[in-house]
Parts: sequence; structure tokens; C-alpha cells
Amino acid sequence: MTSHDRPTTDAHADTDPSAGPSPASPDPGTEGAADGRQVTEAALFEAFGGVRGMVETVVPGLLFVTIFTINKDLHVSAIAALAVSLVLGVLRLIRKDTVKHAFSGVFGVAFGVVFAMMTGNAKDFYLPGMLYTLGLALAYMITTLAGVPLIGLILGPVFKENLSWRTRNPGRKKAYAKASWAWGLILLAKCAILFPLYWWADTTQLGWVLIALKIPPFLLAVYLTWVFLAKAPAPIDVFAEMEAKEKAEEEAEERRRAERETLDRVTDDLSRELVQEAAAEPQSDPPQGGRHRR
Repeated sequence: MTSHDRPTTDAHADTDPSAGPSPASPDPGTEGAADGRQVTEAALFEAFGGVRGMVETVVPGLLFVTIFTINKDLHVSAIAALAVSLVLGVLRLIRKDTVKHAFSGVFGVAFGVVFAMMTGNAKDFYLPGMLYTLGLALAYMITTLAGVPLIGLILGPVFKENLSWRTRNPGRKKAYAKASWAWGLILLAKCAILFPLYWWADTTQLGWVLIALKIPPFLLAVYLTWVFLAKAPAPIDVFAEMEAKEKAEEEAEERRRAERETLDRVTDDLSRELVQEAAAEPQSDPPQGGRHRR
């Protein structure tokens, strides 16, 4: 279309000076980045339980240290913490929430109760959780050194990419490595504070410090994970790839079936035509016997 063919209404359109500038069209790149951040936020909330998961993590320990601070009764404090943990787990089951979030807190509190009851030392209520934190910190760092960052193993299924980031998405693997280092170092720093208190402080002091360190390090680690993943390449949806592959195979099989059916019909038609042609041909008379006269 030449310049003379182009409509001139846009160039000379009536404009209202008071209307202000026209709204700018959205940038596709900006929209894609925003969508990626939202997907990352949703995945992190799903993986770590969200606000409700954090509350459920804090409440049993908070109840234990509160009751023990008041009456110094280990049994009442432990039973109350276990009871509220069970109630929270049952509520999750009733609401049909994720089972892992329903039972992880219950098992953690139950181990603490068993330790404290066995030793008779109220501080041992916190010991299983502290050992778990230390082991988790080491797991984050060791798996990252091994080239399989633990945070990638946790979030891969949530992002529907499974382990595709290991070989097919190096930028995402790098982000998972950074996030795993962040989790490992943050949890290790938390352990560096708690374990000396376990030996030197009393149960009440240890309990309140542990409650204070429940959420802030967790939020910091989640935030850093979000920052690293928001800047990383988009995940490869292996589930969608598998579905597309299965659909393509089904379509190919359907085409082959249709081709076979078409070929069978053509073969049947040709066979019938040959039979009809053979039946329509006149049969020649057989030669008469005897010798010809000379």
C-alpha cells in the first residue's frame, strides 16, 4: 500500500487537547515478566504452605513456651502443643488441603514431645526441630555442590518442570543453586544462634528466641528465592510437552489407521472390479474334434 493509498483519518483525526495523552499499549515483555513473578509467587506459596503454613509452624511452639513460662509444667505444655498441632492438621484434612502440610507440623511436634518426655528436660522439646534445621541447611548446600540443588527438587514439580532444569535450562539451574545457597546459609546462621542457647540458656529463653527466629529467616529465604527465580528463564512445562507428544502420537496413529482403512477400501474396490470384469468376459467355444479334409 503506497502513501497515497493509506487512509488519512488517523493522521488528521480530531483530537481533544483536554483529553490528555492516549494510554500507552502494554509492553509484552513487561506483561510476561509480571506473569512469571506471579507464577513464582504462587508456586512458593504452594510449596511452603503460605501464611497459614507459617502460622501453623509457630502456634504449637508458642503455646508450649507460653504455658511452660507460666507454670513450668512440662507435661501440660507438651500435651497442649501436640493437641493444637493435631487440631490444625485435622482442620487441613477437613478442608482437603495438602496432606504434607497437614502432617509435617504434627510429626515435628510429636517428636519434640517424645524427646522431652523421655529425657525429662523441657529444652529437648526443641531439639528435634533444631537438628532438622541443621540437617536441612547441610542438605541445601551439599546438593548444590553435587549439581542438584535441593530447592530445584522441591519446586520443580510445582512448576511442572520436574528435573528438566538440570540439562535443558541452565539459567534456571543457576537460579536454583543461588536459592539453595541462600536457604542453606540462612538456616545455618539460625543454627549458630540456637545451639549455643540450647546449652547455655534456660528453656524459656531458648523457646522465645526460637519463636522469634521462626518466621523472619523463612521470609528472607523465600524472598531471595523469589528474586532469583523471577529473573531466571521460564520453566519448561514437561507435563505439557508430554501431553503434546501423546496427542501427536494419537493423531499420527489416527492418520495411519485412516490410511489403512482407505487402502483397504481401495483394495476391496479393485478386487470387486476385477471379479466383475472377469465375469463379464465372453467365454470362447472349445475347438471341434476330428481331422480337416484335404
